[in-house]
Amino acid sequence: MKHMIRYIACVGFGLTLGLSISLSSQENTKSYRSGFDYPLLQDVLETVETYYVKTVSKEELVQAAIKGIFEHLDPYSSFLNHQDLLDLKDANRGEYFGFGFEVASDKDRISVIAPFANSPAEQAGIQAGDTVIKLNNKPATKTNLADILNEIKQHSLNKQSISLTLKHHNDSTEFEVSLTPSTITIQSVTSKLLQGNIGYIRLSSFQENSTTDMIRSLNQWQAIPLNGLILDLRNNPGGLLDQAIKIADLFLAKGRIVSTSGRFFDANSDYYASPQTMLTNVPMLVLINKGSASASEVLAAALQENGRAKLLGETSFGKGTVQSLIPILNDGNAIKLTIAQYNTPKGENIHDIGIEPDIKITKPAGSNEENTAIIDALSAREDVAQDHIVTSAITWIQHHD
Repeated sequence: MKHMIRYIACVGFGLTLGLSISLSSQENTKSYRSGFDYPLLQDVLETVETYYVKTVSKEELVQAAIKGIFEHLDPYSSFLNHQDLLDLKDANRGEYFGFGFEVASDKDRISVIAPFANSPAEQAGIQAGDTVIKLNNKPATKTNLADILNEIKQHSLNKQSISLTLKHHNDSTEFEVSLTPSTITIQSVTSKLLQGNIGYIRLSSFQENSTTDMIRSLNQWQAIPLNGLILDLRNNPGGLLDQAIKIADLFLAKGRIVSTSGRFFDANSDYYASPQTMLTNVPMLVLINKGSASASEVLAAALQENGRAKLLGETSFGKGTVQSLIPILNDGNAIKLTIAQYNTPKGENIHDIGIEPDIKITKPAGSNEENTAIIDALSAREDVAQDHIVTSAITWIQHHD
């Protein structure tokens, strides 16, 4: 079974899968500190600060201790300083500064989950599933992944370009790209009415306004006798969990959407659909690929397992854990912490496994369509119907009631 780890290669953060509950560390911290005064940790810090051969400040030692704590946890948990937290909040509003791609470690290699739409990475031809061979002429492997990610982050913060050597999925030919960081604005929801009265919606990420934008797109077709609806989740790396739940609820009249389970009370929840729906009787297909992760998988599984939609495409990424932002008392910092795992409506945990589509289909061999066909700025790109996967979806809808 593959073991894949998701990272953000922009300013260190992108769109995080968040649980829609509010966690405060103040009360928990107070009760925890009263029972434990850290004598061993304090002794170690003071001993190193006093006797180490080179001068090391207490601040450096504290930061090293924090780093060690999170290296002991799963790779989705991290400490966020004040600037990191601001960057993450901007990302959840669809704006950030960086290179615009996410990477995952798979055994001994680093692969690209997905490039963000209209980002330097997408414009350079980087595709979901690409293997990163080198960064700035230095080998990129799982063993030096932390250094690689830090170098990417620092180049972004300093507005410096990076050089990447990559290989496309199932292609041994290496190629090089140079990326310059830029401000990236992600339009979460875009839509288009295709020939034959088939609605097409591209959901590129789950941001704060995604449900509102989705309702706006669906409302424009309420008076049109749609013959089908295509929801495109390809290369959608996830985002806010509450938005995935709300969007699933737009299409489901009943049934469980997702459940979460963790060690503390508020991490254990079941989310169910309400009776109100939109486009209730319209046949629906959801497009997924190996770049569909996290909240995308929550939505896809909810629609599939409740019988509302068929999934078409490739096996999804496979991320089945939930992170939450927990503010801490010092200098506006926060912790992004894995607090739960989520299960599909039928109780399946898809972590490191992914979701299998009902209709398995990939891009034609040797084709570069996968990167060019993910349409986010539909006003500028009119070739949605020329996308091989979309045309397959249209054909399926036309031949199935």
